[in-house]
Amino acid sequence: MMLGGIDQQLFLFLNGLHTGWLDTVMVAITGMWPWIPIYILLLYMVFKQYGKRGWWVLLAVCLVILCTDQLSAHVCKPLFHRLRPCFNPELEGLVHLPKGLPGGRYGFVSSHAANTFGVAAFLTAALRKSYRSVGWWLYAWAFISSYSRIYIGVHYPGDVLAGAVLGVLVGLILWRLFHSLKTT
Repeated sequence: MMLGGIDQQLFLFLNGLHTGWLDTVMVAITGMWPWIPIYILLLYMVFKQYGKRGWWVLLAVCLVILCTDQLSAHVCKPLFHRLRPCFNPELEGLVHLPKGLPGGRYGFVSSHAANTFGVAAFLTAALRKSYRSVGWWLYAWAFISSYSRIYIGVHYPGDVLAGAVLGVLVGLILWRLFHSLKTT
């Protein structure tokens, strides 16, 4: 079985694990609003650790999101042209779509995964000195947010995995750059 076939089968299995109450939860999780308390907590942690320099950390986080989002949406998706599962004619009638169809036809790589894993990688590196377990929580947030994209039928697991790898790479590269600039 080819890699694409395995990805489709895994997608159908994961997307098929749905219930009415979980549909509501996953549609909410895939959005931004339920995460606002976590964002506020992260802001507090950044400013507690960095003081006024926290603004530079936030600027760097914005740069991480800008880079991951632009690379995933404007480089990878147009380059690979991999249809989202909900637009794949082979899967017609098999995809559970509790949120309806997404805006874009292509899904490789997942921008949600790239963005959340990029932020998780950067902030784990930035905050681990004062908050040792922050990485566990940040990567759990990124994982849950990314899984919701499979659940709602808009990404294959491979899209999410590639987005996660892209995000972690960008997050760590920008952390190294940020860290080298702040120590000079």
